[in-house]
Amino acid sequence: MRDDNSKNNRSNIQVDITTTAAATIAKCQSCGNDQIITDSESGEMICDKCGLVISDKLEEIGPEWRTFATDEMGGRTRTGPVQSLARHDMGLSTIIGRTDRDANGNKLDVAMRTRMSRLKTWDSRSQIHTPTERSLQQAFFQLDVLKDKLGLSDVIVEKSAYIYRKAQARMMIRGRTISGVLAAAIYIACREMGAPRTLKDIATACNVKRKELSKDYRMLHSRLDLKIPQLEPMKCIAKVANIAKLGERTKRQAAEIMSNVTKKEISAGKDPMGLAASILYLSSIKTGEIITQSDIARAAGVTEVTVRNRAKEVRDKLELN
Repeated sequence: MRDDNSKNNRSNIQVDITTTAAATIAKCQSCGNDQIITDSESGEMICDKCGLVISDKLEEIGPEWRTFATDEMGGRTRTGPVQSLARHDMGLSTIIGRTDRDANGNKLDVAMRTRMSRLKTWDSRSQIHTPTERSLQQAFFQLDVLKDKLGLSDVIVEKSAYIYRKAQARMMIRGRTISGVLAAAIYIACREMGAPRTLKDIATACNVKRKELSKDYRMLHSRLDLKIPQLEPMKCIAKVANIAKLGERTKRQAAEIMSNVTKKEISAGKDPMGLAASILYLSSIKTGEIITQSDIARAAGVTEVTVRNRAKEVRDKLELN
């Protein structure tokens, strides 16, 4: 009877069967079964065969699911966003919800809705107390907009916010524009994550001058003592080739030439975009694909003189026909 009751009790518990790597690797120490059930309410990992509790501390990094406004209606909604460095309060502040319903799910009357609207306004204003918080709010609002314009991943956004917070903590923003320092932080994060973004691309998206962006980048690089890897020319080949709409044969030929250029250390001290454009121009000649120097230079964001000079240097050192 006890076994039947325990099975019925376990069946009444709302559980989520997860197929994560941790659940598939974990096995029951009692019977060796690998079918693990995760109870999201209690945070326990239970063996499906013998009922042994394997772990009772399931880590949850996001906000809790429960909301009192929807408990009786059976709904589950998040109480807020996850923790993030790209928010001025890191997602830890408590705010008044936007639902116009009470705890029982009934709609509020007009007088109460007006009162709650005023409370929401003052609550949003009370979240920011210092000029530093206002600066962070403005910077991360721009970062959220640039995330879509530049196609940045969440990892790059978090890294950019981390670099900007370090600059803010060391009083490096004073006397400089928020847009310029934020653009420099994004460029550094893209370089560290291996995402091909040029100074010109970021300057255009952030609406800052390239000279200002370069100056802020050098300032962050020196004062924060950052170790920034070099931009790989091989990734620039794919980017320039896609913009110029070159074929796959030309891309493969350019990749072979670039590997020889890297082995002989010809690429040292050269602009990666200009070098990629010149190699793509040479490979297009070998494959018979027609493209002009002006088109390839426009796709790479460099001048035709740069393409001609780099192409002549690569042709002479590699002895290409």
